[in-house]
Amino acid sequence: MSGLVDALAILAVAVLVITRQLGTRRMDADRRWWLLPAVLVFLALREPALLDPHHRMASAVLLTAELLIGAAIGLGWAWTTTLWRTPDGVLWSRTTRTGVAVWTVGIALRAALFGVGAVLGLRQDTSVLLLALAVTLLTRSGALVHRARSLGPVIEKSAAYGDDLPRSVKKEPV
Repeated sequence: MSGLVDALAILAVAVLVITRQLGTRRMDADRRWWLLPAVLVFLALREPALLDPHHRMASAVLLTAELLIGAAIGLGWAWTTTLWRTPDGVLWSRTTRTGVAVWTVGIALRAALFGVGAVLGLRQDTSVLLLALAVTLLTRSGALVHRARSLGPVIEKSAAYGDDLPRSVKKEPV
């Protein structure tokens, strides 16, 4: 039953993430960007056997490769995402076609790793996929937040003195 729950969680997260990222969407650099990856890590680590008990070294190597691929996909996806700030200070993002290609290559690499594990006779669990997806999303989100913050300060909208001053600019005392 746990494998079915994990497979449904992976499918739900993938559908949610892909549909949200393919279009242009408003982005908030201050939101809890780490929350979804944290939930995925929790789901992955609740299973005691991330590694095959009979082939620990080979399992550890494949797990490390899976996590490195996940991090590379996250960085590549963040790098190929277009970010811009409108004059009113709203931050927008859109995944490019190259970003979709990064996802496609990542899925192919993960399938190849699964094939290597199958050839070696390793027991492979969906918790590894959940953990790798968490690393991908955490890396991508962290890189996007870093890029967004480098676009410049957010403009505060207020009706008081100093309207439209960047947050980093202090208002002079009266």
